[in-house]
Amino acid sequence: MRGLDYKWIEALEAIVTQGSFERAAEGLYISQSAISQRLKQLEKFLAQPALIREQPPRPTLVGKKLLSLHKRVKLLESELIPELANQEQERALSISIATNADSLATWLLPAISPVMKSRKVEMNIVVYGESRTLDKMKSGEVVGAISQEEKPIQGCDADYLGRIDYVCVASQEFVDKYFSQGVNYKTLAMAPAVSFDQYDDLHKQYLHQHFNVPRDTIINHTVASSEAFVKLALSGVAYCLIPRLQIESELASAELVELTPNLFLTHRLYWHHWQLESGLLKEVTQSIIGFARDHLPQ
Repeated sequence: MRGLDYKWIEALEAIVTQGSFERAAEGLYISQSAISQRLKQLEKFLAQPALIREQPPRPTLVGKKLLSLHKRVKLLESELIPELANQEQERALSISIATNADSLATWLLPAISPVMKSRKVEMNIVVYGESRTLDKMKSGEVVGAISQEEKPIQGCDADYLGRIDYVCVASQEFVDKYFSQGVNYKTLAMAPAVSFDQYDDLHKQYLHQHFNVPRDTIINHTVASSEAFVKLALSGVAYCLIPRLQIESELASAELVELTPNLFLTHRLYWHHWQLESGLLKEVTQSIIGFARDHLPQ
């Protein structure tokens, strides 16, 4: 029985990446008819569609799995072929990882910088909320993801990294304006807050768990930047939940104060990555796990 022809998957990847059959054909230096034929052969082999033909075209679930496989094969080839030919690696190896903004703002870059310095690598870091990073792993868009999810997806491992403790903070000016009567249901309902995006349920969890305050009853700004959270809190615009690790100096200098010193939320983080890694991917995994376990609360 004939196996997968990687030219078929290459055609699928080109169509998805370029956004059309015409541009995909141009990118592969073949005719549009040829690229259509390759996709038809792939779908005939699979006995199911690999592409949803809309604008822009997007892969089906099985198409996403094939693209993930192709990404892995290309990365392995780019490392193995120069080694077999006894040649130096000419092009940088490109890998993509998904992370939450708070990890990126605190510990992730120091964790992977040794690999970035020692290896010829092109690192693509995509940022999403903790609940969405694993979706990028499932779709094959990234080779690793930082997530709160403990259970690994098929073919992957999930290694515990440590935890991030979130504290609720504001400037003293903000506290004097909104919380002079204490932090309670009534005062929280009047004070502006900040969340990462519409998918961020951290603040909602905090308000509901400790004060039974519905999130939709408060003023809630959305800013997709962990660093901007700190600036907004320092400026007295809003209060927010920020990783303690990120604002240790601001707390020590009293530029920011904890609104509820005895209450905080904790997220346990896991590194999701392919099983049976080798070469560069193994180095990235070892760097992330080793650094996190040394620097994050366990």
